[in-house]
Amino acid sequence: MLMPKRTKFRKVMKGRNRGKSFRGNKIEFGEYALKAISAGRINSRQIEAARITMTRRMKRQGKSWIRIFPDKPLTKKPLETRMGKGKGGVEMWVVNIKPGRILFEVAGVPEEVAREALTLALHKFSVQCKIISAKESNEIY
Repeated sequence: MLMPKRTKFRKVMKGRNRGKSFRGNKIEFGEYALKAISAGRINSRQIEAARITMTRRMKRQGKSWIRIFPDKPLTKKPLETRMGKGKGGVEMWVVNIKPGRILFEVAGVPEEVAREALTLALHKFSVQCKIISAKESNEIY
């Protein structure tokens, strides 16, 4: 699973996830891509599950790019623990997704195979996504 090799500070505050994505909102490498149309969080397990299903559907042909990286730690206190005594330990690593962000890109396979693979991958995420081609990547949403 994806996670940073080293972090100076292991715990961060929750923050807010508002607005549109103005970085990473255009197709840079592939021909077809998965674009988020709603805001949310994606953890490293979801990214890995989507990657595995895509590569299996494409039968390891073509190339795929993961355009997101989970670098934000989410903490959680153990069950049945009393309040206080500091923040909990790191439970998982997530990435905040804003609308318009490109999640995955695919190239080197026919269009129907790429669309099927990306459709299988988008079912693994908790954010709404759509499949776009390189021709229509100019729009922000």
